[in-house]
Order: sequence, then structure tokens, then C-alpha cells
Amino acid sequence: MIRYFFTRLASAIPALLIIVTATFFLMRAAPGGPFDQEQTLPPEIMANLQRAYGLDQPIWTQYGRYLKSLLHGDFGPSFKYKDFTVTELIGQGFPVSLQLGVMAMALALIAGILLGTFAALHRNSMADYATMSLAMVGIAIPVFVVLPFLGILFGVYLHWLPVAGWESGSIRHRALPVIALALPPLAYIARLTRAGMLEVLRSDFIRTAFAKGLPLRTLMWRHALRPALTPVAGYLVPAVASIMTGSLVVESIAGIPGIGRYLVQGALNRDYTLVLGMVVVYSTLLIGLGLLVDLLYAWLDPRVRH
Repeated sequence: MIRYFFTRLASAIPALLIIVTATFFLMRAAPGGPFDQEQTLPPEIMANLQRAYGLDQPIWTQYGRYLKSLLHGDFGPSFKYKDFTVTELIGQGFPVSLQLGVMAMALALIAGILLGTFAALHRNSMADYATMSLAMVGIAIPVFVVLPFLGILFGVYLHWLPVAGWESGSIRHRALPVIALALPPLAYIARLTRAGMLEVLRSDFIRTAFAKGLPLRTLMWRHALRPALTPVAGYLVPAVASIMTGSLVVESIAGIPGIGRYLVQGALNRDYTLVLGMVVVYSTLLIGLGLLVDLLYAWLDPRVRH
């Protein structure tokens, strides 16, 4: 297991390098530049800006300089937020995005596992059909539709929660964005838990334990739930990716100062270093989570050996 861990860790470095390389050249290939404005700058001013940020050099030289800075943990200066470096912008926005992501993932896991288990225990009943129907609705409706609907319902009509904005430590400002982010992965987790639980409940060791008189609660929590969650573990990486991409929309709509909003604005403004810095952060999180999920398989199912 330790050898497998370090092998996967070593393979993550080339994967991250490929992502950074592809993003670097795709950003340069996009039309426009970081200093394009509605009013055309004089040629001498544009030349000075290009020289100051090293954009007048050959693209391979720029690529080599960026990789060298990246090895030292330096994401470079932002082209649009001139008073901030990319590292400072990430430091400001990452805690906010992390709070939203962790809360949304926790809500999706807890509610999804509970709903999926409930549906499996009431298989082919009205409760089962109702739960899975709601899960399908959660899968079908995108985040950019869910969040405005929740804002209109709970913010405009009921006046229970704020529609947008952000206050540190305020649960009320977190409620709607977290629910909107959690709904799609919650629906998938509920369906996966139901399918995994039904398969486990048909296993011989579950039937034997139930025939020996083991209480249903003990049977479920000590014996059935752990192997039933194996499909859910495989979905964790796509779930986190879904929450990350959803946060780009949620933070932009709700005016939340997270890194998702910086990534959107950086792409629109052709802020090369800002976009690259955000891509490195997102990619590192996903690659690291993928490694943890692989190790989680062995804990959930002892039959799995890498």
C-alpha cells in the first residue's frame, strides 16, 4: 500500500505538468490579450507593458520562466489586479471557496447516504419512488437555475435568507449557495447508495447475520453500510469536480469573494497568470483527492488490494 501511494504520488507530477502546459498555451492562443481595452493604448505604452511583464519574449521563454517561478511557489503578478500577486488573490479567495465546498460536500454526503439507505430499506414503496424522483430532479436541474429559484423563494418571497452577498461567520449567507452546490452530488450519492445497499443486502453474509437475529440497526451500520459505500467512494472525485465547477457559477451569481469568481474574471480579462494559478490550485486538489479515494477503497472493502 505504501509503495502504491508513492507511485501514484509520483505520477501526479507529470499529470499536473500536462495540465499547466495545456492551459498556458491555450490561454496564449485565445484572441485578445491582458492589456486590450476599449480605448487602444499608444504603441509605446503597449510596448512598455509587454516588456514589463515579459510578454515581448518568445513564448517558449515565457513558458520556461513560468515553470521556474512555479517551482518556487511563485504564481507571478496579476495583469488586471495590479496591486496584488496571484498568490495574494488565492490567499484571499481560497478560504471562502473552501468553506463553501466543504459544507456542500458534507451536506451531499450525509443527506445522500441517509436518503439512499432509506430508499433501499423501503424498496419499491412510495417513499422509495418519491426519494429517487427527487434525486432525478436534482440531477436534471443545473446550479445556475437552482440558485436563482432558491433566492426568489427564500429571499424575495419569504424573506428568510439573503439572496446574495457574504458576511464572515454568517450561516444565513452560506445557506443558499451551499444547498445549490450540494443538490447535484447529493442526488447522485443517494442513487449510488441505494444501488450499493440493495446489492449488499442480498449478500450471503447479510442474510446469515439477519438469520442469527442480529438487530437491523446493528446489521446496517456495522456490516452493510461500509461495503455499500464503495460506489460512493468512486464518485467522490467527480462530486468534488462538480462542486468546484458549480462554485464558479454560484460565486459569480451570489457575489461571493471566492477563487471561482477570480477564475471567471481572469478568463474574461485574459489574465494569464491568474487563470494559471487557479488551474494549478484546482488540479492539485482533484489529483490529491483522487489519490485519497484510491486509498479509501482498501478501507471500505478489504478485498481490494493495489
